[in-house]
Amino acid sequence: MAQAYERDLRPWYLLSPALLAIALLVVVPMSFILVYSFYENIDLGLDRVAFQFGNWQELLTDGYYHQAIWKTFRLSLIVTALAALLGYVPAYFIANTRFRHKWLLLLLLILPFWVSFIIRTLSWIHIMGNQGAINGLLLWLGLIDEPLQMMFNEFAVVVGFIHVFLPYMILNVYVSLEGIDRNLEPAARTLGCTPWQAFLEVTLPLSLPGLAAGCLLVFVLTAGSYVTPLILGGPDDFLFGNLIYDAVLSELNWPMGATLSFALLVLLGVVVVVYSRFMRLNQLSKAFG
Repeated sequence: MAQAYERDLRPWYLLSPALLAIALLVVVPMSFILVYSFYENIDLGLDRVAFQFGNWQELLTDGYYHQAIWKTFRLSLIVTALAALLGYVPAYFIANTRFRHKWLLLLLLILPFWVSFIIRTLSWIHIMGNQGAINGLLLWLGLIDEPLQMMFNEFAVVVGFIHVFLPYMILNVYVSLEGIDRNLEPAARTLGCTPWQAFLEVTLPLSLPGLAAGCLLVFVLTAGSYVTPLILGGPDDFLFGNLIYDAVLSELNWPMGATLSFALLVLLGVVVVVYSRFMRLNQLSKAFG
């Protein structure tokens, strides 16, 4: 009896370091944020310990925050869809190339991660700005008479997001494609499928776990980002993360910042739960196996 009880506890012993890390690094900090959301901001940087729902009431009733939530989710969906379309082709090419040094292609893919996120975002000012490379080339060719306004708008924000998060999509899809048996497509062709039909009927369905994992990752990262809209966007191109940034650093209203942060966590948690309901997240582990 004691041995059976010991066997039942053995998995918990093995999981205890991970559970302890999650508790200390995730559960405890988020609990502090939740408690702080009920504090009251008296003055600039001055808070009072209280249990009141004023911050949450403002969040739920102010249309400004509702607009920010809508813009955040809409832009995240746009970025995720574009990343899926643009990322599948290079992932398929890397997975199926006969190039001997495939590791070199993967190295080139992860090379942008060696450069600061902020520097990569700022680089688009020198590419799409009024004095940037694109406008300079078009003016030199005589195709335009004045610089195109490509910066500080939603288009620039989307481009910046795609530039930063596209490697995440490619890597997830690549890992999924790499795990597919190479004999399946030739077998489908011997049964009468065209190359395109073999891809649609065999490769694409088997790679969906990686594509779904990449979409979820890109969506969550986009929804929680604030640097790219801050640098490349205009006054109206703010996301929910920018409101958190302003509340904490500009207004020094930490209780409201905590409220917004926890609200964003709950919203993204709902997205993950709904996603798991329809996409079966237990199958997404195949993208990493």
